[in-house]
Amino acid sequence: MPVIMGTAGHIDHGKTTLIKALTGIDCDRLSEEKKRGITIELGFAFLDLGEDNRLGIVDVPGHEKFVKNMVAGAAGVDFVVLVIAADEGIMPQTREHLEICQLLGVSAGLVALTKIDMVDEEWLEMVKEEVAAYLEPTFLGGAPILPVSAHTGQGLDELKAELRTLVAEFKPRRRSDLFRLPVDRVFTMKGHGTVVTGTMISGSISLGEDVTLYPGSTTSKVRGLQSHGETVETAQAGRRTAVNLAGLEVDDVHRGDVLARPGSLFPSDVWDIELTVLESSRLPLKHRREIHFHHGARDILARIYLLDRDELAPGETAVCQARFSEPMAGVWGDRVVLRSFSPLRAFAGGRVIGPAGHRIKRFSKDVELLGQLASDKPEEVAAAQLELAGPKGVSFAELLTMTNLETKGLEKTLGLLGGQQRAVLFDKEARRYAGGALADRLASELLDFLAEFHRRESMKPGVQRGELASSWGRDLPPKLMHFLLERLLKKGEIEIDQDVFRLKGHKVSLASDQAKVRETILGAYAGGGVTPPNLKDVLDPLGMTAKQAAPVLRLLQDQGELVRVKDDMYYHAQALNGIRDGIVGFFVDHEEMSAPDFKDITGLSRKYLIPVLEYFDKEKLTVRVGDVRRLRKRS
Repeated sequence: MPVIMGTAGHIDHGKTTLIKALTGIDCDRLSEEKKRGITIELGFAFLDLGEDNRLGIVDVPGHEKFVKNMVAGAAGVDFVVLVIAADEGIMPQTREHLEICQLLGVSAGLVALTKIDMVDEEWLEMVKEEVAAYLEPTFLGGAPILPVSAHTGQGLDELKAELRTLVAEFKPRRRSDLFRLPVDRVFTMKGHGTVVTGTMISGSISLGEDVTLYPGSTTSKVRGLQSHGETVETAQAGRRTAVNLAGLEVDDVHRGDVLARPGSLFPSDVWDIELTVLESSRLPLKHRREIHFHHGARDILARIYLLDRDELAPGETAVCQARFSEPMAGVWGDRVVLRSFSPLRAFAGGRVIGPAGHRIKRFSKDVELLGQLASDKPEEVAAAQLELAGPKGVSFAELLTMTNLETKGLEKTLGLLGGQQRAVLFDKEARRYAGGALADRLASELLDFLAEFHRRESMKPGVQRGELASSWGRDLPPKLMHFLLERLLKKGEIEIDQDVFRLKGHKVSLASDQAKVRETILGAYAGGGVTPPNLKDVLDPLGMTAKQAAPVLRLLQDQGELVRVKDDMYYHAQALNGIRDGIVGFFVDHEEMSAPDFKDITGLSRKYLIPVLEYFDKEKLTVRVGDVRRLRKRS
């Protein structure tokens, strides 16, 4: 698998000169770099190690003013060659670069002790001992320290041999299903258009594929690819890659953008971070401190929110949040570096554990869930992401970035969580998941709501489906609401009758006085037939107003006993059905029905005739055409 090597070290310790001696490539391409004799921008080269094994090389600037460029270059490397000049030894940027590499998760490398032609043997041995002692507690503790001279060539063969061994033993872990290329350089080529370059950190890309520049939504197509200076049809992760983008201008692309496939990244202005302050930091990190935030090739201002404390002391690690003024696109496990304003140096770093974070309250129960995101167990990370997402849930595509699992691994993890009732698939079409504990809580709340509804509205059989969400007061995705209702129906905890939901076994129960009112009202309308009484005339003997009788009237309507025709005009359902049958029978032999025809059929006076006709129009039994009615055709 391709491997990327990065350099690190103090200014003028010979990083660029050493790379040129090894590869023949001068990484200082800018006229200003050649004029000033220092590296300002990132440089790139490659070294053929035999057996079709080409090592990619990123050369970084050593000057303290260009540390942000160093971070951008180091973000994609697999191992580092720490360059230390034998005549000067360990210097300020030696220390800072080493700390940055450590913060970025670099865990392997070696030391090139340069300019040995400028010192004697005794001095060289002393410097080697000093370097070995300094590196002992770092990831380079025990790493080879190789004396070299780029001018005389001494030690170059030994360095190449050590690099060959290191590359052969190195097994970088990169995702194959998520193409990502952080852009560290953008330029235009005559006849080709806009070209971006970067270290491809995962996946692969081929000619003709659609791509998107994140965190924006600018889309393009790959019209050309180069890897280590060679034209290719497909570029693989772990290589320096140049991509010729169709239809874009140079101004459409910015350093720090991430090239990926459409719909594969999900930018957010809040990230959850597992952060460590360097022991060498002079001061603690305080809550809400503004800092330079480095991710990939991006340098952006951010504010750090400490969630379980007021400050993070040197050497301490904690879960916190980074909040940005504009969205950032990342993946779980990405490494980040924090630099202070004064002095301008790296003082903290760590890894992204929530690239689509949610603003949470300090010292709340959600802080503990954030800690779960730092787990080395994929199922714990996925479960915490689902719970933190809340009712809106998380799509499968989003979880690919929120867990950094490949497709098959995520499917297996979700299957495991589903079996443990810790994840539920509530939208199969969109492959959207919610936390199992959240679904249980919502189901319990829904049962409590129905119980309270039955207590409050004792004469209602239940809640209409269309009114359930608004009555409950929960703004849930429709698919999640449907999922909860279906789950409770299958468990037999609720019932549905004509689109009305109720708790299982719930029956409308009337108090003795309400039962008497019901019988009186129903008897009066049953006796009235097609000429029902006035509601007031029915209620006056009961000493009730229409408002007081409203619950009983609603119940009679819900039970299908009474039908409200207009305002306070009610009909007994049996009488109204008789009128309906008469209308339908009339249209067997007639195409049109006038008001006089309707009066002949029913014997109704004008008081009842017009409201009943309009009722059947509203019920779509009839349709008015001028002064007559016709039977509405059924579709």
